[in-house]
Amino acid sequence: MTTLISNADARRVFLAKQGLSAPPNKALSKSGLLQLINDIGFVQVDSIQTVERAHHQILFSRNQTYRREHLTSLLEKDGALFEHWTHDASILPSAFFRYWKHKFRREEDVLVERWRKWQGEGYADAFDETYERVARDGATMAREIKADGHVSGGWWNWHPNKTALEYFWRTGKFAISGRSNFQKIYDLVERVIPAEFHEPEVSREEFVDWACRSALTRLGFATHGEIAAFWDLLSPDEAKAWVAEHRDELEEVLVEPALGGKPRPSWALAGFLSSIDEHPGAPPRIRVLSPFDPMIRDRNRTERLFGFFYRIEIFVPEPKREYGYYVFPLLEGDRLIGRIDMKADRKNGRLDVKRLWLEPGVRPSAGRIEKLLAELDRVARFAGVEQVVLMDGWQG
Repeated sequence: MTTLISNADARRVFLAKQGLSAPPNKALSKSGLLQLINDIGFVQVDSIQTVERAHHQILFSRNQTYRREHLTSLLEKDGALFEHWTHDASILPSAFFRYWKHKFRREEDVLVERWRKWQGEGYADAFDETYERVARDGATMAREIKADGHVSGGWWNWHPNKTALEYFWRTGKFAISGRSNFQKIYDLVERVIPAEFHEPEVSREEFVDWACRSALTRLGFATHGEIAAFWDLLSPDEAKAWVAEHRDELEEVLVEPALGGKPRPSWALAGFLSSIDEHPGAPPRIRVLSPFDPMIRDRNRTERLFGFFYRIEIFVPEPKREYGYYVFPLLEGDRLIGRIDMKADRKNGRLDVKRLWLEPGVRPSAGRIEKLLAELDRVARFAGVEQVVLMDGWQG
């Protein structure tokens, strides 16, 4: 008989797995930060700095004693973290690097032909030259080897050497040794990621097993499609085959959705049902999440578990936006209660709060607004501004 998991239990388990149930003000050491990133799996990197860059905000929302310099040290000095691709550019524990070698091989099979069609035959000529230059001269930024006369125009108009740098990064020949004003600094992978993380080599079977098992550990429960999507290393069919092969190590559960309807059949690792009560509840405070937070990355799962429909509207023309360019979800305890539009005005030392939208049935009580303002004060300090300014009509 398949066990039904209540929606409240499902949310509690998932939030705990995603690092959102630990005390948010408990001192976080550098080693604790590495463990946190290992526990949640990855931290997405994004250039937008409406308030703070995504990776910093993701970590701050889990622990407000997080220090940026610890992340920099783990990435650029210790080699304990590396930057590569999941569903998007992300920061990952270097302990996962050997598994990423399978992704590198897959990328190598498809990228050259894809980029040749995209950029033209001439782009392949820059590859050997770019590799030799980085091998000889060391850490390099794209702007330092830009072809004479090339006019930049975003990712769709990369110059040949930038294309080569990205190719060698995506295929594991180069690694990101750091960033300057958020621009990547590339170097040979063996000069960036310590040798201890390159070995031992893992077979394809071991890789698939790790990718599925580690994803399910961090999700708590999932369909085979959600297992495959977590790292974006496998196809749904590969995850489905893994589930079938390891059926005796899994428990099948039904997960109650937030807004009613048919429970979702899902899989969990053996022992899941007996350990549900061990997961702590999320703190009752309100927290501002990054639009790229891994907890809400799977938008369909977010809607099922939390009854919260969220889409980022960066690429939506302004007149057609329902909310705003870069609107932040609000987590209160184990509920997503709304979203907020705000921007750090660093020149004037202000966090300008433009608009708050609460979900249907969520009241703007005095206590709730007080909790929100306390969180906004914390976010403002983290973003390096002195005051929170509530704009006219901010509560709608």
